Amino acid sequence: MQALRGSSGLFRATLRQHLTQRANISAKPAKHVVSTGEHVIAMITMFVTILMPSGWILSNLENYKKRP
Repeated sequence: MQALRGSSGLFRATLRQHLTQRANISAKPAKHVVSTGEHVIAMITMFVTILMPSGWILSNLENYKKRP
């Protein structure tokens, strides 16, 4: 019976409603204008870090399926 009392305390904390603050959103223009070169660098970085490893795995999938 005491085990139920202990676990009910865990549920009570999760079921309690919490108030969250709203984000301050403004419609002002950006403080720093991002140039075309910075866009290119960001896109290349994303391509290299995300798409290259997954492309490598997909291109070598048949090699990974073989068991030595």
